Amino acid sequence: MRSATLKWIVLTGAVVISLIIAVQLYWLNHRYKLEQKQFDTNVIKSVRGLFEDINLSDIPSGHLQKMIAMRPAENAYVVQIANLPHPDTLITYLTHELTAFDILTQCDVALYDFTQNRYVFRGSIAFSSTNNSTGPRPQETYPAPYHYLLLYFPDRSQYILSQMDLWIFGSIVLAVVLIGLAVSLFYFYKQKFLIEIQKDFVNNFTHEFKTPLAVMKIASEVLAQPGIARQPERMEKYTAIISNETEHLQNQVERILKTALSGQTTLKIEMKSTPVNVLIEEAISKLQPLLERVNAKVDIKTEEENLEVMADKTHLELAIVNLIENAIKYSAHPLIVIESGMFGAEKFIAIKDNGVGIDKKYFKYLFDKFYRVPTGDIHDVKGFGLGLNFVKKIVDAHKGRIIVNSVPGIGTEFKIILPV
Repeated sequence: MRSATLKWIVLTGAVVISLIIAVQLYWLNHRYKLEQKQFDTNVIKSVRGLFEDINLSDIPSGHLQKMIAMRPAENAYVVQIANLPHPDTLITYLTHELTAFDILTQCDVALYDFTQNRYVFRGSIAFSSTNNSTGPRPQETYPAPYHYLLLYFPDRSQYILSQMDLWIFGSIVLAVVLIGLAVSLFYFYKQKFLIEIQKDFVNNFTHEFKTPLAVMKIASEVLAQPGIARQPERMEKYTAIISNETEHLQNQVERILKTALSGQTTLKIEMKSTPVNVLIEEAISKLQPLLERVNAKVDIKTEEENLEVMADKTHLELAIVNLIENAIKYSAHPLIVIESGMFGAEKFIAIKDNGVGIDKKYFKYLFDKFYRVPTGDIHDVKGFGLGLNFVKKIVDAHKGRIIVNSVPGIGTEFKIILPV
């Protein structure tokens, strides 16, 4: 699985996990509000029962909702009454009603006498030792032109939350599991990304070694021929090729060591003004043994003799070598045309061949790593599908782009376009 695909999977998973947690929090909050409403309803039912048990008002109990005169606080209920009951009777029946409607949390009770403008009784109902009741807590007086019963539940919020224990516990477990999953996905993505960087590093430099080694192999075979000693110029030429390629490989090894030491994972390029004709000539020189082996013809066409580009000479030359090598491999009788010039306000280098060509439907996959266009067994071309991927990386590092034109059975053109 590619890191880009895995990245989207991880991001999607993170978004889904975040949404699940958000929805869970929303439902917890919704459930808490429902529990609050249920608590209020149960208090009203308890008060209704209290009015049925003792004579507190001549108003029918069905209109009890109107008798909740005010809510001075979230956990305080002021109930208008006509008669002040005896405290012991009030506590006894109120305890019974609260228990009946499952309100098992401390309730502070106060009776307000409007004729005296004060509380004439204060009491407290505790249902278990866990309430830690120390008697009624002082309550502010709310002046009113009527008698009223004040019910105050100091632990209302904690009691409601205790009723949601299973919901809260389940939500916490789910959140921990989801967060753990998100962390695992991120860690997996990080490890996968590091593995792919290592593979890219190995693949890039392995491909850089492949062509020089192939050229050196062919040159050494030429030098091993019996009559080569009678062709001093040819022997000198192929000896120089082996020497140049050996030096190139040494430089690459040094680059690998420097990259490994510095922790670089991307192509490091050094931009310098470079003559295009020098790039082309040196690329052809490196492939001369391959060109001669298959009797390939190379035609160089330049619009401007002194055309120069800002580029990393080593890497851009390697990109050209790869494209020429492909032109050799995929042509029965290679005829390669290399052009250079201006492409609007930009500069270009194009390599054309008369090979098997590429169907347009494969264009979008050409630069993918390990991808090889299906050609059947006609040419039996060997390779790993890394060349064009590496070329694309080089062109991208130069802030350029590469255009493909091809007609099956006619040939293919790769055009490297570089910014001025």
